[in-house]
Amino acid sequence: MSGELTILDGGMGAELIRRGWPSGGLWSAKALLEKPEVVRAVHQDYVSAGAQVIITNSYSTVPSYLAKENMQSRYVELTGIAARLAREVADAAPAKVRVAGCLPPLSESYRPDLVPEDDESRPIYAEIIKALSSEVDLYLCETMSSVREAVNAASSVRATDPDKPLWVALTLADEPGGGLRSGENMDQVVSALEPYDVDAFLFNCTDPTAISVALEELVPLTNKPTGAYPNRFHVPPGWTLDNEISVEPTEMTVEQYLDFVGTWRRSGATIIGGCCGVGPEFIAALSA
Repeated sequence: MSGELTILDGGMGAELIRRGWPSGGLWSAKALLEKPEVVRAVHQDYVSAGAQVIITNSYSTVPSYLAKENMQSRYVELTGIAARLAREVADAAPAKVRVAGCLPPLSESYRPDLVPEDDESRPIYAEIIKALSSEVDLYLCETMSSVREAVNAASSVRATDPDKPLWVALTLADEPGGGLRSGENMDQVVSALEPYDVDAFLFNCTDPTAISVALEELVPLTNKPTGAYPNRFHVPPGWTLDNEISVEPTEMTVEQYLDFVGTWRRSGATIIGGCCGVGPEFIAALSA
């Protein structure tokens, strides 16, 4: 095994649905306004399960997503609410829990072809970072599908709040060994992000088998901590939140998840949690 393990939380959206929150409309973002106590409860359940880092529920509080209900002007407000809820739970925890401020894709997830232009992305990321900054311990660029998307988010952190740790989590092509969803490889990732002094490299929102291969490729290229938090579903080509293509759930059990974790740990990963569909029971088993 590699170094000491840092345990992340699991997915937020699927947990909200499991607790009765509807998946349509603004989904997890609207819960911040109408049911903040449910968001707080999900954070708390992950802390109780053993999570040492919880991620703000701000993945969907970006202007492009909020525009579906003409709420795009409220993205800073909603991001701030998400940060405060996570901070409250972390501060009340009996052991130290850090809050990671989520910097998500600004358009669609898994779609490098839809990443906004740099001069559009960076001012939005800067405002998101400012809304998070007083409540978070580190920044987590999540589900980055291309080098350009990751650079836009990472460079915005270093330009806006440069002293906090910066983690970058990348989403991979489902075919093991296929690199990012853009097709770019790990050499390109590490080289492009070198100027931004990334503190940890992770893979998220991805099939666990692809993560196993990517970690073997990544770990020899960096002396920074590495990690993983996988999905429990497959994302078909062309999928977006609003089109008629459906994600395909997998039946990954807790036992299978722990087998993958063992593989990742042997590869050198030290930061592990879960993404979509990975709930508190998985994190509890990981921390046991």
